[in-house]
Amino acid sequence: MSENSVTAAEIAELVERNRKAAAAYIRGNMRKYLELVRASEDYTLMAPLGGRTMHRADRPDEAVEAASEYFRGGEADLEVEQTYTSGQMVVLVGVERQHGQYDGLPDQDLSVRVTLVYRREGPQWWLVHRHADPLVHDISTEQLSTLLRGQSQD
Repeated sequence: MSENSVTAAEIAELVERNRKAAAAYIRGNMRKYLELVRASEDYTLMAPLGGRTMHRADRPDEAVEAASEYFRGGEADLEVEQTYTSGQMVVLVGVERQHGQYDGLPDQDLSVRVTLVYRREGPQWWLVHRHADPLVHDISTEQLSTLLRGQSQD
């Protein structure tokens, strides 16, 4: 294996790790999530609720752990639609198919489209970017226009 090659086994391991991480997150098990997904110091997050891009300094591990109060049970799986590799980087593109209880609301579909970017440093893979959005289901142009204006749909 050359210094810049990524094996199919490494990609499969990253996919499996992210499947387990999604399941842990939806159940509120943030300690397990943080064990499975290690964010780099220069990590960026484009969260499904929108807003500005967050950086690791904006969301320390303690804040991720606080999310355990919001999620109470559910199921999750990662459907990978495409993978890309270049040098020491791997990109996973797919959908986290999930349902669960969030913020006291009843069990519901919480699926998100995701792009996960990993960088290898030595033997370790670090998550450097995550982009997740809730647009798994088609929306109308009117709904899109409302979202683009930053208005609620109520």
